[in-house]
Amino acid sequence: MRNIIISRTDNLGDVVLSLPVAGKLKQVYPNAKIIFLGKAYTEPIISSSIFIDEFWDKEKLTQYNASEIDAIVFLFPDIEVAKWAKKNQIKFRIGTSHRWWHWLYCNKLINFSRKKSNLHEAQLNFKLLQPFGIKSEIALKEIPALYGMKSSNDFPDFLKNIIQKDKTKVILHPKSKGSAREWPIENYFHLAQQLSPEDYQIFITGTEAEGDLIKKQQSDIFNLPNVTDLTGKLSLKELINFIGEADILVACSTGPLHIAAALNKLAIGIFPNIKPMHPQRWKPLGKHVEVVHIDKENCRECVNDANKCNCIKSVSVSQIKDIISKSKLFINY
Repeated sequence: MRNIIISRTDNLGDVVLSLPVAGKLKQVYPNAKIIFLGKAYTEPIISSSIFIDEFWDKEKLTQYNASEIDAIVFLFPDIEVAKWAKKNQIKFRIGTSHRWWHWLYCNKLINFSRKKSNLHEAQLNFKLLQPFGIKSEIALKEIPALYGMKSSNDFPDFLKNIIQKDKTKVILHPKSKGSAREWPIENYFHLAQQLSPEDYQIFITGTEAEGDLIKKQQSDIFNLPNVTDLTGKLSLKELINFIGEADILVACSTGPLHIAAALNKLAIGIFPNIKPMHPQRWKPLGKHVEVVHIDKENCRECVNDANKCNCIKSVSVSQIKDIISKSKLFINY
C-alpha cells in the first residue's frame, strides 16, 4: 500500500479516537502516505498527529487527485465520500456492512455493529482494518501510543505571560455543545473555590457562546482570584497547544477531554452510565486518565432528558478534588 485515506467526517472527539488507526497503519506500512479526510474545523487535531501525512477537506473533495489512492477506510459512513471513492475507482473501499449505501459504493464490507458492541469506540475503529491483515481486537493499553499527537507553544502571548510554572495548571471545560451529559456548572464553581490559589491556576475553556452561558448560570466562577476566562479566546489549534502546556483537564465526554488524554495529561472525565454514552464506550484513553461515574447499572431513569441526569449530578466535587490533589504524585513542574 502506498496511499491510504482514513475518512472520518464527524466531530472532534470521534476524530481524536480515530488517530490510532493512522498509527497502526504506519506500523504496518511505514512508507505509505496516510491521508485523513475530514471536516475543515477538525484539521488542527489531524495535523497534530505525526502519523498523518496529509489532510483533505471534505468540502474540497472534487479538487483532490485520487488516481494514486490504493484504499479508503470509512471510519464514519458518508454517502457523498463513498460515491466519490467509487467514481474515482479507488481499489479498496472499506466500510461497515450496516449502511445500505456501502453495498453500492464499497467493495470490502465488515460486519459489526457499533451500537450493540461493548467495545470502546477506538477499538471498534480497528475492525475496519481487517482487509489490511491487521487484527481487529486491539487492547486498550495499546492505543495511547498510537495517537502520535504533539503540541507546541503556539498560543497567545497574553496567556504565556500569565502562566506560573510553579503552580498546577487546571483546565475546566464545563460545556459540550449539548453532545454529552454535563456536570452542573455550580460543581465546577465549587471545585474551583476549593483549589487553593497558592497551588493552582485554573482556566475555563469553551466557545464564546458557552462562555456567555456560563456567565448566565454561574458568573461568580470568573471572579475567583486564580481563575482565567479563556472562553472564545482560543482557536482549536491554540487550545490543543495550551492543553499540552497544562497539567490537568476536567470535562464531561468532549473532544478536549480526549485531546488531553492523547497528550498524556491528567484527563478527568465525568460520565453517566447510560449506554451508549457510558465510559466503557467513550472514556478517554491515555497514560493518565481518571473516569468518574456512579456505580449504577446502566441507569435508564433520565435516558431521554439530559436535564434530569441524576447519574452525573451525583458525582461529587470532593471526588474530583481528591483526584486533583493526588495528581502531584506524577506531575513534574
